[in-house]
Amino acid sequence: MVRESDCSKERLFQAVLKPGRRKKMFVISKIKLARFACHLFPFLLLGLTQDVKADFMDKLAKRKVCADKDCIYAISTGRVVDDYIAPDCRFLNLKEGQLIYIYSKLVRERKGGEFWSGSIYSEEPVDEMGVVGYFPSTIIDEQYVFQNTTVRLPTTAIDFYCD
Repeated sequence: MVRESDCSKERLFQAVLKPGRRKKMFVISKIKLARFACHLFPFLLLGLTQDVKADFMDKLAKRKVCADKDCIYAISTGRVVDDYIAPDCRFLNLKEGQLIYIYSKLVRERKGGEFWSGSIYSEEPVDEMGVVGYFPSTIIDEQYVFQNTTVRLPTTAIDFYCD
């Protein structure tokens, strides 16, 4: 049994193209691509209607100090001396005794506090392990310095991006 859509495809081949297998295969691939696009379009529309929850937050400082120009190497490690509850998504929730890798230190401005960025390290999986965030320098006992903090850089909007 031949379906109507199959007949219309065959007429399209006959009307548009002279006999030739390569051209016929090319047209078939174009038709398949068009069908795929038609099926993908509703998902695209659905994705465009979703709320974006990421946001660029206010800068905590204009400058930072890092171990290298890309701020990818740890400056030092430290132990958390007091529990800390993060006020927003830029910060880490910390518990007393956790080990922290410190990647950058924000340069203090006026009366503001000094914040460092780093990530939690643990032998066992814990919440926020591996996530880089900010915390007050006053709750960290810096223990081992890997590199002197000699590179001073401006902060960028991505430094304070919340996901």
